[in-house]
Amino acid sequence: MAEIVVKEILEAGVHYGHRSSRWNPKMRPYIYGRRNQIHIIDIKETVRGLIRAKKYLLKVAAQGSLILFVGTKRQAAASLEELATECGMPFCTERWLGGTLTNFRTVRSRLKRLEELEELRETGEIETYSKKMQSTLMREYRKIYRNLNGMRNMNRLPECLVVIDPGKEKNAVHEAHLLGIKVVALIDTDADPDVVDLPIPGNDDSLRSIRLITEHLTDAIKQGKSMRPNEPKKSDPADEPKPIPTIR
Repeated sequence: MAEIVVKEILEAGVHYGHRSSRWNPKMRPYIYGRRNQIHIIDIKETVRGLIRAKKYLLKVAAQGSLILFVGTKRQAAASLEELATECGMPFCTERWLGGTLTNFRTVRSRLKRLEELEELRETGEIETYSKKMQSTLMREYRKIYRNLNGMRNMNRLPECLVVIDPGKEKNAVHEAHLLGIKVVALIDTDADPDVVDLPIPGNDDSLRSIRLITEHLTDAIKQGKSMRPNEPKKSDPADEPKPIPTIR
């Protein structure tokens, strides 16, 4: 595991919470103090939460299970997409569609439809349709691609979710709880830590804070994947461009 440096956390502003008037009292154990009406998060609690989360994600990745990254706020989208792709895990950075987990069969059918539309475009068959139908099909393609492209290789339910701001992603967290899926989350002073299995107290609005925490988590996932027994033999032939290797 990469060494967790407190200096990095301070420089990224991970310790800055929300205004004290917006706080959730359940976050009291994670708050160090208050400065200029802004809550300061206890760095020790951040490091403790990060270490626990990394150990857990390493174990999950080593077992070959999937980890779904969820962060639809503008500050989180780019970093989550880049880092989740790097470690070969699915992600959701656009709107969370209701039933993504609880109605997973329907989501898989929409992904199959995405493949059909891509085939129409690649083979040029779409040109045989009328202009109006082409426009309708392209609109359908863009909508499915925007919402589900990050999960196109998610062939089964994930073992856990990595969430940026569980308050904003409450629907995803709720679905995870209904299915017994663990939730690891970067959580600010205005959120409820009780809805998260492994909270990482920290600023969930800063680009640098989100990226730093996500980098540490994805490093643990990469290390866990490298520990899989006999993985290279099985997935070498078809593994190269795929962000999520097929385990079986």
